[in-house]
Amino acid sequence: MQALFLVLHKVEKLDDLLCALQDNGISGGTIIDSKGMLNTLKSNDSFIIESLRIFLEDPRESSKTLFFILDKKDVEKARKVIDETLGGINNPNTGIMFGIDLTFVDGLNSK
Repeated sequence: MQALFLVLHKVEKLDDLLCALQDNGISGGTIIDSKGMLNTLKSNDSFIIESLRIFLEDPRESSKTLFFILDKKDVEKARKVIDETLGGINNPNTGIMFGIDLTFVDGLNSK
């Protein structure tokens, strides 16, 4: 088993990406709202002003972190779908993808 992580900067592609993954048999992922360290450090506003900004502006500096627990045979398929759907993961400001081998997984129901 392997964990596949994607930090998606092009959040406007999220719905297309999820549909493409599902169409290719990849499901069961988790999505977390995330924000990069640099964007966090750039924000010098007080907590109250920053909280109000969330309601007043479209916060494009955020990203989505997706992760999947996959059989090794599905990892390459997922990587290909992600790369194609995003128009190339290596393009600037698209995202970062990486995988980690897992020594165990508890609590995951088999298909």
